[in-house]
Amino acid sequence: MCEKRGMCTSRRQVPLLVVTTLLVGVRPEIVDPNFKEPITNVTAPVGREAILSCVVQDLAEYKVAWLRVDTQTILTIASHVITKNHRIAVSHSDHRTWFLHIREVKESDRGWYMCQINTDPMKSQTGYLQVVVPPNILDYSTSTDMVVPEGSKVTLHCEATGSPAPNITWRREDGQLIPLANGRKAQSVEGPNFNISKVNRLHMGFYLCIASNGVPPSVSKRIMLTVQFPPMISVQNQLVGAQEGQQLTLECHSEAYPKSINYWTRDKDEIVPQGGKYEPVLLDNAYKVHMKLTISSVSPSDFGSYKCVSRNALGDTDGTIKVYRKLRHNSRNDIFEGNQDMLKERDLKLRGRKETSGNEEDDYEDSAAASNKDSFSLIFALVTFTIYLYHHPQLRTLHPA
Repeated sequence: MCEKRGMCTSRRQVPLLVVTTLLVGVRPEIVDPNFKEPITNVTAPVGREAILSCVVQDLAEYKVAWLRVDTQTILTIASHVITKNHRIAVSHSDHRTWFLHIREVKESDRGWYMCQINTDPMKSQTGYLQVVVPPNILDYSTSTDMVVPEGSKVTLHCEATGSPAPNITWRREDGQLIPLANGRKAQSVEGPNFNISKVNRLHMGFYLCIASNGVPPSVSKRIMLTVQFPPMISVQNQLVGAQEGQQLTLECHSEAYPKSINYWTRDKDEIVPQGGKYEPVLLDNAYKVHMKLTISSVSPSDFGSYKCVSRNALGDTDGTIKVYRKLRHNSRNDIFEGNQDMLKERDLKLRGRKETSGNEEDDYEDSAAASNKDSFSLIFALVTFTIYLYHHPQLRTLHPA
């Protein structure tokens, strides 16, 4: 019986061992799929294509799906596009990396996207799509060209959209510094509002409102600030001397806006005509005018007062220049003084004296007195000799005429 039982036991154990061995060899170990790495967030400019990637390992027979988180919309399952949005596409690389393509990205595409594996329970991970928008200046709410009186308060406003929100910078188009309060100057002013508490003519010019947010391209708008003020004239030389026959140029500097009418007048407010020997010239530079009046050949009638006049809608003003006669260096007085000096030098040489700084005038006076005395002696001798000949006619025969 024991042998029989042992035989029976051994017969039952062999089949069980064989079955276990066969099952282990036939049935492999089952491994659930997992995500190999997190989804990288993506930033894309509006209008471009955005691609999100989901890397999966050991996917086997499971499937990958893409969903829009905020709307719970199924976009794709495996290689099939479920949504009716024609801008959505899906692709993969050896069933390991699954790509969600969003073409012509819009701002509305910004948000969270989910990559999901249909395990039980479901496995998923999310990634964020950031859509950036280059700046755009809003014309309807941004300042346009402005015309203001000098001394008034001015605010230039610039408004722009974009994502991220744009920064606003103000600059002068000509590159000059911007006058600020308390006499300070700056290359630029930050912020949507550029405030000028008391505008003056130095603020006049073109300004650029520049909007930038790191997304190219930056944009700008050009705004002209015009400051109006009545004319102002400055004259550097109010008294000018001239000689007859010389060319003479009179100059004035005028500032005014609106642009002024500029001309020259004489003593009785008569306008100096253009042409002939008079040539008026105007050199414009923004609100500044350099006035010139050239007289080709000065005559006696040209001496007197001249006015440079500037007028605009806000007022008028003038500056006066007086032209006087300038004596020549070789006038009669100068000739007389020159002859005196020449006679003085000759007399000193004849007397054998040298001019010195200390007794020059005394020597000249002595020389003049001696010269007068000699002249008187000569005249006296001639008169005496004439009388003597009159009383002795016989001597005249010796000296016939």
